[in-house]
Amino acid sequence: QVQLVESGGGLVQPGGSLSLSCAASGNPSHFYAMGWYRQVPGKQRELVAAIPSGNSAVYADSVKGRFTISRDNVKNTVLLQMNSLKPEDTAVYYCRAEDFSSWLGDPGFISWGQGTQVTVSS
Repeated sequence: QVQLVESGGGLVQPGGSLSLSCAASGNPSHFYAMGWYRQVPGKQRELVAAIPSGNSAVYADSVKGRFTISRDNVKNTVLLQMNSLKPEDTAVYYCRAEDFSSWLGDPGFISWGQGTQVTVSS
């Protein structure tokens, strides 16, 4: 069992910055990879950025160069720094943790946070 506690989010003007943080607790093997996904009404949840333990991060093309994901393996936290925000970044952002098997695309453990709203609007 993994518990994910998210913080951050809110309302920001276009061009502004926000950061999201997610803290994981539980079986460490179940958060080999941690990341952020986002979802808007009527659309599927999509990957924003993810970082597996000891490896390079992956980003959605739409956020490359603007968002940075980082991870503290001692504190088991993942941070998403979002800069140059655009209205199209508005969504509910979810923290996700998964084990090695799931990261490879095989059946495994996946946990989700409760979600936090990010709204980019003037």
